[in-house]
Parts: sequence; structure tokens; C-alpha cells
Amino acid sequence: MNDGLIIINKPAGYTSHDIVNIVRKTLHTKKVGHAGTLDPDAMGVLVVAVNKATKALQFLTAENKEYIATLKLGASTDTMDASGTVLDEKIFHGYDNLIEVLDSFLGDSMQVPPMYSAIKINGKKLYEYAREGKEVKVDPRPIHIDEIKLLKEEDDEITFRVNCSKGTYIRSLCFDIAKKLGYPGYMKTLIRSRSGDFDLSQGCTLDELKEGHYKMIALKDAFASMDHYILEDESIALNGKRINESYDHNIAVFNKKGDILAIYGPDGAGRMKSLRGLF
Repeated sequence: MNDGLIIINKPAGYTSHDIVNIVRKTLHTKKVGHAGTLDPDAMGVLVVAVNKATKALQFLTAENKEYIATLKLGASTDTMDASGTVLDEKIFHGYDNLIEVLDSFLGDSMQVPPMYSAIKINGKKLYEYAREGKEVKVDPRPIHIDEIKLLKEEDDEITFRVNCSKGTYIRSLCFDIAKKLGYPGYMKTLIRSRSGDFDLSQGCTLDELKEGHYKMIALKDAFASMDHYILEDESIALNGKRINESYDHNIAVFNKKGDILAIYGPDGAGRMKSLRGLF
């Protein structure tokens, strides 16, 4: 039985759950999940876990991601993307200081999430309020942008690459960039080109998946960038016992043969506790 990760290059028009169902049917297994949801209109890297690898999903939602987005100037929509209803329009007549505007978003800032998102307020998702036409106060959230680079300018469309923290909404970023340029705007297209350690070069299309032309990434390789700790006595991890080591972050615990056993984290008392067994 195959265990591991498959990086899917998700096409537009599919939900992340649609992709999970396709992988289930193709590989004839029910144990499939994904890390880091992509909107139906978005394309690119979707990390899919198969069988035992589903145990690790909570640790595979990357803190940093890279996207390539195209911003359309001159109109805004209720969803902040191309699928929405136009709310505002303004004739496009050019702009100035584009690089300065893009650079102004670098570093730490506060961002208001889009109303059409799955964030919950009072137990209800924002997009449910939006569909009901109800106004809800949405507090801004902290985000961090490491890089934002202009890739292409073509009339009223701007394509850029952005490296950002988890929780950054590119739809909101497009809206905010357009506003600084003096226009309403919306995100026309979005490609997630990287999610943590995984990028498009590792991905397969749905057709390649169905034809069996895909790479299964072993779970031990999926945690290659996480600090490793090798146990002489693997029964410690197999029994969920604490380790007498002190780290201020999560670590991947292996046996001497190189098999991954568990993810451990600080217990607050100078030792490491098991967060999830992966055997």
C-alpha cells in the first residue's frame, strides 16, 4: 500500500476536496487528505497525503507560500476575484509608481480578509454571511510578505509573484494594491507556485495521476527540512514517552534505520512530548 505525499498541480474549476476524491478513486483508498486549501478558481500546488501520511497533515500546512497572481484594474467584485459580481468600475488611464506601491506591502502589516472566505465569526463562515447579504465586522489580521516582484505589465493587468506567510489572502492583497494605484481591482488569476518545501516542479496533473505518472514522496522525505532527532531506543516514541531534550520548536523523530516515528514538540517543562505518532 502506498503511503506518502503527492503534489498535485490543481487546475481551476476544482475544489481541494474534489482533488481528494479523485485521488481516492484513482488510488483505491479512502485515506486521503490535503494540506492548505486552494480556492476553486486557483491553480497550482496542492499537497495531498495518502494513507499513513494523513496523520502528518497538521504539520504539513506550510507557514510560507509563494503565489503568482494577476491583478485586473478598473473593476472590483464582491468576491475580489473574477467569479464575483462587479461592484465598482473606473476607466483605466494608466498609473504611476507601481514598484513603490508593491514594495509598500513588504514586511509586517494588517490585512482584512475577504468576506467570501471560510473564516468563522460567531461559529459561522464569512461567505455564509456574505451570501445572506449580512454585514459583519471583520478584524484585520497580521500577515508578513517577504518578497513581492513584478513579473508583467499589460495594459490594465499586473502580474506579480509574492512570498508570504500562511493566512495571507491574495485576493485582499490585489484589492489593496489596486486601491493604492487609484483603482478598483480584483484578482483575475492565481497560481500557488510553492507551499513550504513543495513546488510546481514536483507536481503532477490530474491526467498524469490517472495514468500513474506521479511521484510519491515518502513521509521521511517530507520532513527533510525539519530538525531531526534519532532515537537509539525507538520504543520511546512508539509508546509516546517524553524525550529528555529541550527544543523550542517541533522536531521529527527517527529510528536508527531512518524511519520516521513521530513529531515531537516542547512540553513547557524542558522536555519534548509526542504530538503525533507516524508509524
